[in-house]
Amino acid sequence: MKAAILAAFFMESINQKIDFAFSNNIELYIKREDLLHPIISGNKYRKLKYNIMEAKKSGYYTLLTFGGAFSNHILAVAGAGKEFGFSTIGVIRGDELENKIIDNPTLSKAKEFGMQFYFVDRTVYRDKEDPFFLQRLREIFGDFYLIPEGGTNLFAIKGCEEILTDYDKDFFTHITTAVGTGGTFSGLINSSRASQNLIGFSSLKGSFLSEVIRNFVSKNNWKLDCEYHFGGYGKVSDELISFLNLFYKQTSIPLDPVYTGKMVFGVIDKINKGYFPENSKILMIHTGGLQGIKGMNLALEKKNKKILDYYEI
Repeated sequence: MKAAILAAFFMESINQKIDFAFSNNIELYIKREDLLHPIISGNKYRKLKYNIMEAKKSGYYTLLTFGGAFSNHILAVAGAGKEFGFSTIGVIRGDELENKIIDNPTLSKAKEFGMQFYFVDRTVYRDKEDPFFLQRLREIFGDFYLIPEGGTNLFAIKGCEEILTDYDKDFFTHITTAVGTGGTFSGLINSSRASQNLIGFSSLKGSFLSEVIRNFVSKNNWKLDCEYHFGGYGKVSDELISFLNLFYKQTSIPLDPVYTGKMVFGVIDKINKGYFPENSKILMIHTGGLQGIKGMNLALEKKNKKILDYYEI
């Protein structure tokens, strides 16, 4: 596989205006990164670009990575492996999942793409970056190209630096995105104009991601907002689900409830509270993750909770 073929596979997304009646002459757009590919979607699309090129250039035939039960990253790596001719291995958090693959839409799809799983309990999983654990994995599976959980490394950040176009940098005053591991936000910061304001909406409790992001950026035109995590990673509320259903009804734009949905909720809430200056032009980044909707709905149904009404891929 030639690098030129890989490069051609990755293309630009479109900006879609949100035609809500905001005060203070505020304009709101969303960059539809979710449309880049049906499986290797959104920021996973960007994060894997240069990792795939590097793996191919270095002569690797296998990709190994880590993730949980409904991980966007796990499915994206499995899809990329099928697309570009790699064997793939997913080290999965939760050994109880080993006999439940058929009931898990993310893992069953990844398996369909040819991914081999290695299930570990949560205690072992916490040591996934330990050299002894990685050596053990090489003893079991042979040599592999390692992609970290969530995909964030220097190659991933390089890919995420390509999300913003020159037009985006010249036109928009504010750029917002969801933050999980910090890679996408770091790439956006690095490629932004110093005059732009960037806000990352954390999907996790706590502000520790700020320290992670500072390891990858040198600009100070950003802040991490930790007010809209809705209880933490993977947590949702009836309020959030109702908002996402209404947003889809009004715009025909599906949002995932773990990342982008929380960010969009936060941005619109801040607009309504007068946070953004008059004449602000805001670009929200849709980081994909729609594959997780089916798993989320299954979990919500078991609890007799509100579910997302729109179609899941």
